[in-house]
Amino acid sequence: MKKRTLLFVSCVLMISLLGVVITGCGGTKTTGESVVNGDENDTNEKPDTTPSNNEADLAEDDSVFPPAEPVTFTMLYRDHPGYPYNEDWIVWEEIEKRANVTLDVIVVPMSDYGEKRNLLISSGEAPEIIPSTYPGEESAYIPAGAVIPVSDYVDLMPNFLEKVEAWDIEENLRNIRQKDGKYYVLPGLREIVVGEYSLAIRTDIFEEHNVSIPDSYDDLYDALKQLKEIDPDGYPFSDRWEGNSLLSQAATNFDVQAGWGAGNGMRYNEENDEFCFYPIVDDYKDFLAYFNKLIKEGLMDPESFTQEDETAVNQKFAMGKGYVISTNTQEVISMRNKMNETLGEGNFQVDIIPPLAGPKGRIASSNKLDNGIIISSNALNNPNFEVLMKFVDWLWYSEEGQILTKWGVEGVTYTKEGDEYKVLPGLKFTSLGINAEDEEAKDLRDDFGMNNGVFVFSMYNGHKELMYSYMTEEARNLTQAVNELSTFRNPDPPVLMDEAQREEHTMISQALMDYVNQMTLQFIVGEADLETDWDGFVNECKTKGADTLIQMTNDIYDETK
Repeated sequence: MKKRTLLFVSCVLMISLLGVVITGCGGTKTTGESVVNGDENDTNEKPDTTPSNNEADLAEDDSVFPPAEPVTFTMLYRDHPGYPYNEDWIVWEEIEKRANVTLDVIVVPMSDYGEKRNLLISSGEAPEIIPSTYPGEESAYIPAGAVIPVSDYVDLMPNFLEKVEAWDIEENLRNIRQKDGKYYVLPGLREIVVGEYSLAIRTDIFEEHNVSIPDSYDDLYDALKQLKEIDPDGYPFSDRWEGNSLLSQAATNFDVQAGWGAGNGMRYNEENDEFCFYPIVDDYKDFLAYFNKLIKEGLMDPESFTQEDETAVNQKFAMGKGYVISTNTQEVISMRNKMNETLGEGNFQVDIIPPLAGPKGRIASSNKLDNGIIISSNALNNPNFEVLMKFVDWLWYSEEGQILTKWGVEGVTYTKEGDEYKVLPGLKFTSLGINAEDEEAKDLRDDFGMNNGVFVFSMYNGHKELMYSYMTEEARNLTQAVNELSTFRNPDPPVLMDEAQREEHTMISQALMDYVNQMTLQFIVGEADLETDWDGFVNECKTKGADTLIQMTNDIYDETK
């Protein structure tokens, strides 16, 4: 296991002296060398990332994996403060033992990861393997040829291809393709859609007052009306995350988008085979009217959309002020722990309920992609490039690799009984809540390197069995409910823009969506009136470029579909 670190300040100074203009900022290796080419005669030609004759020869060689001789690949490593990098983790040892691969890592603090990734890639000094990259983040690196079109090389990745086919993920991949028809990021793949976010309710209060557990947003309104009678001066629903989770969850069931899922304002209409600017359609008005009704009737706290989480959770919900709040399968555990302190263990019951149905049904995204990996064009210079791609396929996409990075080594860190993974005695898995109270036990993440976001993408990824192995019973139940009860919305087809088009589109949409988000809040809390101010809102959106955005999006879509 090899490690390198970054010296951010010295790198910036060197780049400033060289007069290089780079988008974003970051750091470099402690090699004492500049990370940029200082040749004044540099023509800035884009590297050719199409397979060369040498690469064709590689394919004909059909290099075996694991390789007969040890090889080393370079990798950017995102260092999480919750489990700092440790060169003695068993995961490094097992990778070398099983794959005959040593990873020479450049360790970057999580807080600086995006900026320093930008700098290394822009300077041409990027390591070969760059994990922890979300689809869309790779777009900035494509015009200069700094990352390879990984779709050209997935024939070297049988595990990846097998999952794409078996789990019906091709439609999701279509959505991350660029204008050239290729994709440049290898995303994490999920066998099923994950249910993580929903509403938590005080089940004990619901049952005590004979309030039916809601199944739809209409049911939620009726339940809140009943709960209001318990405390007429309080709010039965005070939300967290500035309402972003709630609005994102609810919007899709009104056939619109909002909150964390607001996007750029464009939404595909499958019936008409065209994109619309969803904030100005009647469905969006109905969506706003629903939440405005909750505010107007005192059923929901207007501070839900501005308050800090500390206030929403610890000062309100955990103190018994409110009976409904947004949560996820991890945060609900933290809330219960806090309530054990404030209300007393055994004096309450909090449960996550399945996502609610709306006027358009119970709709869920069919997305099965996660954050992923990009491969820098520098990898093409490695004579073991084909082995590198096969290694990535093994570590991140094979069942063996995923079990290793999630649970470790059988007989050393875990045992398996049927489908159940069990931590060995004397060990704990704090991030999963297993034996977390044992202060003497070694931790699978902290001491062995398991459940590291660099390798597992996210908590819930891969085979369904492995996904479930990381879930509490409550999380499994929520995921099963989402998959059994929901109608899955097909992903929007890709709008394949070139760099100039994307820049123009982004410039219009960002300013436009800033206004939409501002007015969304005003309509919900009643600072703007949906009856008297709606037409003015629609006209202002058009003035700010909504019609231009619609025309541009559909023209590009029609040209490239």
